Amino acid sequence: MGDGDNAISRTELRAQLGALGVGGGVLLVHTSFRSIRPVEDGPLGLIAALRDALGPAGTLVMPSWSGNDDEPFAPETTPASPDLGIVADLFWRQPGVERSEHFHAFAAIGPEAKRVTSGPLPLPPHGPDSPVGRVLELDGQVLLLGVGHDADTILHLAELFAGVPYRVPRYCTVLTDGRAVRVEYGENDHCCGRFALADEWLRSRGLQSEGRVGHAHARLARARDIVDVAVEHLARDPLLFLHSPEAACAECDEARRSTQS
Repeated sequence: MGDGDNAISRTELRAQLGALGVGGGVLLVHTSFRSIRPVEDGPLGLIAALRDALGPAGTLVMPSWSGNDDEPFAPETTPASPDLGIVADLFWRQPGVERSEHFHAFAAIGPEAKRVTSGPLPLPPHGPDSPVGRVLELDGQVLLLGVGHDADTILHLAELFAGVPYRVPRYCTVLTDGRAVRVEYGENDHCCGRFALADEWLRSRGLQSEGRVGHAHARLARARDIVDVAVEHLARDPLLFLHSPEAACAECDEARRSTQS
């Protein structure tokens, strides 16, 4: 996975990340390793390069939830959801990495790791008291490696700040006094495809840095900028992130129906 004549070295990765604007602070990363590879030492080489670019004062954060609603979450053993990719699933397993103790987990390493990952189960999952909420509080950045804003969880935080009216029924399973208990809640969820609108909003204002990292296209922006521009647009149209009924998107249709109940 990390071999081959066109593999990007860890040194090159660090230089690419630095040119993009990574360095110090809190960095929330979403990745598609398939788009980035091949790189030296594979996914672990990418994690090492991210930590190199951040330096000892930086905190690296990645999503780490399981996606299995029917099983209680165990931070020491539960794999990250396959949808999050191999980098996220390897990251939480590394020495020194902190991981949330709840179902909607994130993992982090660095000076602010405990602050980002601590706290009880946040419901809805990506509210102000969640790990992404703490990334925002800490004036962190969001790095999208080989993925677009459709993978950008901090836009769900923007939806909550904007007071979007949709909530779809969701549940997770937690351990209470040794028993598995189903917890039901409403989430501002949908297909997330229209989160891609954030690209042009940020580009038009010069708020997003873009370039190559490995073999992938990368985007970097301040969490506050992402949230601010999204809240501004959602104030004009709270359903902006939902596909129109004509698009026949089942997930967005479910969210739209929830506003009418």
